[in-house]
Amino acid sequence: MILSTLLAFQWHELLQPQFYIDNGGLWLLLFIVFAETGLFVGFFLPGDSLLFVAGIFSNKLAAYLFDTGSDILNLLMIIALVSAAGILGNIAGYVFGNKVGHRMYQWKDNLLFKQHYLHQAHDFYEKHGGSAIVFARFLPIVRTFAPIVAGIVAMDKKKFHFFNWMGCVAWATTMLASGHYLDKFFVDNFNFDLKKHLEIIVLGIVLITTAPVIIKLILGKKKNTPN
Repeated sequence: MILSTLLAFQWHELLQPQFYIDNGGLWLLLFIVFAETGLFVGFFLPGDSLLFVAGIFSNKLAAYLFDTGSDILNLLMIIALVSAAGILGNIAGYVFGNKVGHRMYQWKDNLLFKQHYLHQAHDFYEKHGGSAIVFARFLPIVRTFAPIVAGIVAMDKKKFHFFNWMGCVAWATTMLASGHYLDKFFVDNFNFDLKKHLEIIVLGIVLITTAPVIIKLILGKKKNTPN
């Protein structure tokens, strides 16, 4: 059984949210949410699309712990668990950044590191740190490094924890509830089962969530290009 599963495994499946739901269930879902911000290597993991798909399969995931017999209670339980995993992940990222941050202020400028970038980041988090932590939750890759940078520049801990909690709950609720209720809406009103079209849906979510980052990069390059 295990051997046949390994032989059938394809690396591209790691980019498909359905793979994690089917093979790891609730516990792998929670670990991925934690790793995406708690570990440097978590930036490649699916985030928004995984939660959207998890919302569709919220009853299945709830059964790993306790099936309440109610759609809404099962969904709320998954939202609470995912929020907790995200909050802990951000805290881990912040602590890591805070531990290594003070050393970076003593680094000398080189090709990859400039001291003034560090000071700019510090000023940015002093002024916009709260909104940065909240909105970073909705941006792939950015959410991996935002809490780490917040720790490096020693963002106020109380401020960080407040907006960390707010951002994680908002992200988990939005993504999970969207998957759960949109699936029901399309099935009830159009007889269209989202479960049968997950690849297209995931691609759409990836495009929507990465579009702001891509647009920002393009506009930034144009702004810095000499006339």
